[in-house]
Amino acid sequence: MIHKTAIVSPKAELHESVEVGAYAIIEENVQIGERSRIASNALIASGARIGKNVTISHGAVVSTVPQDLKFEGEESVANIGDNTILREYVTMNRGTSESGSSDVGSNCLLMAYAHVAHDCKIGDHVIMANSVNLGGHVKIDDYAIVGGIVPVHQFVQIGCHAMIGGGFRVAQDLCPYAVAGGYPLSVRGLNLVGLRRRNFPRETVKILRQVYKLLFSSSLNTRQAVERIQQEIEIIPEVQNILDFIKRSDRGLVK
Repeated sequence: MIHKTAIVSPKAELHESVEVGAYAIIEENVQIGERSRIASNALIASGARIGKNVTISHGAVVSTVPQDLKFEGEESVANIGDNTILREYVTMNRGTSESGSSDVGSNCLLMAYAHVAHDCKIGDHVIMANSVNLGGHVKIDDYAIVGGIVPVHQFVQIGCHAMIGGGFRVAQDLCPYAVAGGYPLSVRGLNLVGLRRRNFPRETVKILRQVYKLLFSSSLNTRQAVERIQQEIEIIPEVQNILDFIKRSDRGLVK
């Protein structure tokens, strides 16, 4: 299952079912789970922790040292969850001492030329289209979709089930369940298509519409909108997700 031209360190831990393509390089201190596939010319550097049934496509580079001048060679890792696909020339740096790891969850799709910087935390079922570039410490929650050629500023957070159109710059935190686009980036409403595809109940969508009206279509500032939400709207789990997200936001919300 390992091509004769591949270079695999004897100190790497590969399940016997792993496939390794021509001219791929797998360094020491690497773990790769069963049925995963490493394509030709890929580099899996020290610190990679790759789950089951993962596809690493041609020319992808995983777990190289952070592009961070504060990095001093400390031990860290890059985690990739089960069933995730990294397409051609995706790059992913491992973490720094601040968090110890960069993480991509399970069932994700990272399209060609996407970049995951040091200490990023990517949830499950996330889609990053071609040439998405994440700065360090970016957090993307489950089921979010980021369109192609999108730069995301360091420390930005993108909430669950949010969607960002292609070609836009993300400099602030994007609320869960939002659709965003434009220059500068702004919230255009709920991600209704995504919520329907994931079978959110109509009553839940109705309540989220009320929340979004207060947050994004009123004259209230964020603090005032949160107070009104807590007073007037049923706090279902999805609403609590939004309130928790706002509470932990450091860069301010895309409005």
